[in-house]
Amino acid sequence: MARSWSPVELVAQPFNLLGLLRQTATSQTLTLYIEGDGAPWPSVYRPPQDPTPIRPLAMQLAERDPAVAVAYLGRPCQYLSSSELRQCSPLYWSERRFSAEVLQAMDRAVSELKQQAGAERLRLIGYSGGGVLATLLAQQRDDVELLVTLAAPLALNEWTRRLQLSPLHGSLDPLDGPRIRAQARHFSGAEDQVVPTAVAAYFVVRHGGRLEQLPGFDHACCWLQHWPALLTGLEGE
Repeated sequence: MARSWSPVELVAQPFNLLGLLRQTATSQTLTLYIEGDGAPWPSVYRPPQDPTPIRPLAMQLAERDPAVAVAYLGRPCQYLSSSELRQCSPLYWSERRFSAEVLQAMDRAVSELKQQAGAERLRLIGYSGGGVLATLLAQQRDDVELLVTLAAPLALNEWTRRLQLSPLHGSLDPLDGPRIRAQARHFSGAEDQVVPTAVAAYFVVRHGGRLEQLPGFDHACCWLQHWPALLTGLEGE
C-alpha cells in the first residue's frame, strides 16, 4: 500500500468496506476507483474462499493517478480478517455481487469518501465488476461528472448468455437502468475473452457513451502500464 494513502473507516451495513483517500490539496472533484471482483474463481462453478484481490488492479491504477484528490473503494467481503470473512456470505462475491443491498452500501461509502475529501463532484472509475458498480452508481447519483469503465460487463444478462455462465440471480443489470447523465467513457480490450467488447457495445447502443477498443489489451493486460496515457486522453471530458 502506498504511504500516501489514508484509510477511511467505512461501515455500510451489512458490510465493512476498505476505503483509502489520497489528497494533496483541496479539490471540488474526487476521482474514485472501484475494485474488480477480486480473486479468481478456482472453477466456473466454485467461487474463491476469499474474494480479496491477489493483484488489486484498481488500487494500482489509482496510485498512478496524479489528481490531487483520489480515493479507492474495495468491494464487499474483500480485505477482511478470517473471522470477519466468515460473517460475509459468498453470495456477495458470486451471484449477488451487484445486488441492491451491495449497491446501497457502496453508495453510502462513496458519499462518505466524498465528504471526507470535501468534494462536490465525482469521477467514478471502475475495473471489471467495479465498472458495473460504478455504472449503477452513476445511474442513480446526480454528482457524477464522468464515468470511466475498464473491461466491464455492462450488460450482465448479455454477458452471461454469451459466455454460457450461470445467471446472476439477485443482481442489478446496468442495461436495465436509466440513461446516465454524466459523460461516459468505456474501455475494452480487443483480446479480452473474459468480457468481450461486444458486451460493452451492447450497453452503449442503448445508453450512449463512448466505447474505445484497445488493441493488444485483454482482461488483465495492459491497463496498468498504459494508464497514464489513457488518463491524459480523458482530460477535457
